[in-house]
Amino acid sequence: MAVNERTQKRKLSNRESAKRSRMRKQQHLQELTGDETRLKLENGQILERVERLAQGHQWLESENAVLRAEVAELAETLRSLESVLCYAEEFNGVATDSVEPSDHLLRRWQPPCVMASAADAMLFLV
Repeated sequence: MAVNERTQKRKLSNRESAKRSRMRKQQHLQELTGDETRLKLENGQILERVERLAQGHQWLESENAVLRAEVAELAETLRSLESVLCYAEEFNGVATDSVEPSDHLLRRWQPPCVMASAADAMLFLV
């Protein structure tokens, strides 16, 4: 009878242990499900932010390309005008007064010989 009682006690103990184990597994599964939901939401927010940043980057890249093309065009125009002005100075044989460009970005490209007026420069462009 003592063996049977011990066996019954062990079976009961094993059932309770299995029940506790199932409860822990259930709780762990619920935690994992909650983590999954939270992580999916967070991942969606991150993907939206990445998409917005990618669009902003693409817009900046295109704007930068436009500005680079404009700078190249302006630099070419400036080189052309410098050439015309230098030719005009050589042709006239007289040094002309320097005129400051109105655009502060072009001041660093101040030509070595500048015509007194835009009308004088236009004579040589025709």
